[in-house]
Amino acid sequence: MVVMSGANIAILLLVGIVILGLAFGVRTVPQGYNYTVERFGRYSRTLSAGLGLIVPFFDRIGHKVNVMEQVLDIPSQEAITKDNAGVRIDAAAFYQVLDAAKASYEVSSLGQALMILTMTNIRTVVGSMDLDQLLSHRDEINERLLRVMDAAASPWGVKVTRIEIRDILPPADIAGAMNRQMKAEREKRAAVLEAEGLRQAEILKAEGQKQSQILAAEGRKEAAFRDAEARERSAQAEASATAMVSEAISKGDIQAANFLIAERYTDALKAIASSHNSKVVIVPIEAAALAGTVGGIAQLTRAVFGEEAVATRRAGSVPPSGRNG
Repeated sequence: MVVMSGANIAILLLVGIVILGLAFGVRTVPQGYNYTVERFGRYSRTLSAGLGLIVPFFDRIGHKVNVMEQVLDIPSQEAITKDNAGVRIDAAAFYQVLDAAKASYEVSSLGQALMILTMTNIRTVVGSMDLDQLLSHRDEINERLLRVMDAAASPWGVKVTRIEIRDILPPADIAGAMNRQMKAEREKRAAVLEAEGLRQAEILKAEGQKQSQILAAEGRKEAAFRDAEARERSAQAEASATAMVSEAISKGDIQAANFLIAERYTDALKAIASSHNSKVVIVPIEAAALAGTVGGIAQLTRAVFGEEAVATRRAGSVPPSGRNG
C-alpha cells in the first residue's frame, strides 16, 4: 500500500487546479460569432473567432453575438396613407452587428427593438405619401426607411444594410377602382396609337401622291421642253431650207422653186391621206400624172418669174458646143 505524503497531495491538487483552469480558461469562438467577456459582471473585452483565453473564476462569457448579416421578418401591418387610404404592408430588414459590446449592452433584445423600430418608421413613411405615390415609388420608400433605420440603429453597434417592402395591398374597393382605371388607360392608349397610326398612314399616302404629282409635272415639263426644242430645231431647219431655196430662186434657179412646190404638194397629199375624217382621197396614180402636175407648177413659175428667167436658166444649162453649132 502506497502512502502519499502531504507534498505529493499538494502537487496533485496543483496539477488538478491547472487542468481545471485550462479547461475553464480556454474558449473556442466559431466563425461568424463574437463573445463578450465579463470580469466580475462587468464588460471587459470581446473575443473574435478562433481560440481565446480568459481568466478562470474571474472572467466569464457574457453574450454570444452573431456578427453575420441577418434578416428580420417584419409582420404585416395596417398603415394609412396621406390621402386616408388604408393599406397593408409587410417588409423585411437586413442588418449586421458591427460592435458586439454595444449590441449586447446598449439595447435589450436587439431583434425585437429593430422590428418595432422598422414597423414604426414604415407607418411614418406611408403616412407622408399618397396612395399612387406609395404604389409607384417603392424604391424611394426602401431608401427612406433604410436611411432612418440605419441612423437609429447606429448607437447599438448595428448596420442596417437593406429594407425591402415585399408587398403593398390596398383595400378591395380601391384595388377594383385601380384595375378599372388601368383598363381605361390602356384602352385610351390603344385608341391613341390607332389614331396615330391612321394619321401617319394618311400623311404618308398624301406625301406619296404629292411626290407622284410632282414627278408627273416634272415629266410633262421635260416633255414640253423637249417638244419645244424639237419644234425650234425643225423651224430652224425649215427656215434654213426656205432661205436656201429663196436664194436659189433669186439667182434664177427654177428647179429649186419646182422642188419646193412639189415637196409642199406631196406633203399636202400625204396629210389628206392620213386625215381621220377623210372618206375618199383622190391622188395621182401614175408617175406621169405627178410629172404633169410638176410641169403645171413649172408653167406657174414661168408666169411668176417671166420668160426671161426661164431663158436665162436654159441658156445656162446649154453646153458651149451647142451654142457654137
